[in-house]
Amino acid sequence: MFNSRIFSIIRKEFLQIFRDPRTLAMIIIMPIMQLFLLGYAATTDVKNISMTVWDQSKTIQSRNLLDAFRAADYFVIEHSVGSLEEYQALIESGDTRVVLVIPPDYDRRLMEGNAQVLMVLDGSDATVGATALSTARLVGQAYSTKIMSEQSSLAGRIAPSAPVEVRTQVWYNPDLNSAFFNIPGVIGMILSFITSILTATTIVRERERGTIEQLIVTPIRSWELIAGKLLPYVILGFIETLEVLLIGHWWFGVPIRGSGGLIILTAGLFLMSSLGIGLLASTMANTQQEAMMTVMMFNLPMIFLSGFFFPIAAMPKFLQIVSYAIPLRYYLTIIRSLLIKGVGLAAIQSEVIALIIFGVVIMGAASLRFRKRLD
Repeated sequence: MFNSRIFSIIRKEFLQIFRDPRTLAMIIIMPIMQLFLLGYAATTDVKNISMTVWDQSKTIQSRNLLDAFRAADYFVIEHSVGSLEEYQALIESGDTRVVLVIPPDYDRRLMEGNAQVLMVLDGSDATVGATALSTARLVGQAYSTKIMSEQSSLAGRIAPSAPVEVRTQVWYNPDLNSAFFNIPGVIGMILSFITSILTATTIVRERERGTIEQLIVTPIRSWELIAGKLLPYVILGFIETLEVLLIGHWWFGVPIRGSGGLIILTAGLFLMSSLGIGLLASTMANTQQEAMMTVMMFNLPMIFLSGFFFPIAAMPKFLQIVSYAIPLRYYLTIIRSLLIKGVGLAAIQSEVIALIIFGVVIMGAASLRFRKRLD
């Protein structure tokens, strides 16, 4: 008798699960999503690092050196510049991670056995910076060994020292402190997760209690209801941003080099997307549990594909393309550039435009669906 009663309850629970398409979809989709995200995105083996070259020598010897870097399979030469200002702008905008500067007298000094080249690294991403730093040194050593071997076979004696020295400069984060990269990412994660979850669950909770119907019968307009529901979480988002900034600066030593106004403005633009996701999730869920699970369905890919945990450059090409549809990717680039590099609006304007587009589209779609749900 006891076992039959337990069996009846178990059968009832399974029937409820299979009758609810949302719960069933989450049970099936979530494990598959986590499997593929962790299988492909969870890697720190960084390759295809964007490199810029300033070749002032333009000789066969300098081209041979560039070929050595290409053969390392870690660098992709994407830009060629002719001045410090040009490559500085590329580093500030995040369009390149590494700059190789070859001096005009490189070929002559190579023959003398004391050539030097300069490798400038963007240290804002400690993982990519450390990989680029170690690989550049290894390439320089391997290339020097090759030249020494060729010289010794021709001259019949071993060269006294390595003919090529790769000197390195790490910008923005000379010690490659990972906190400089992670703390700004925490701001993005908080704005993404907490605000969207709170928005979704509070709206659904009001619907469960029947209080939202009481608001509907009042003269209040739908846009006023949406604004009144979302603005408190905008304020909370700003408070959380300020909290993480101050603790990160005072305790972990993370610099705040950019404009405070731009930091607040871009946080507000990103909040449009986060709150829009929360509002959209509230229209798709009937219970608070469903609302939280729906928000997780949206946010889990965002966290993994945004570059918060793992460098985007280390991901497969198809995931790098997918990441362009993730608003958090653009915000992390913005907040890290503002805090660590101290850039102005010109360097992040493409990311700001992307945030505006995402915010308008997501918030607009969520508001329309919310208004239809009210009707």
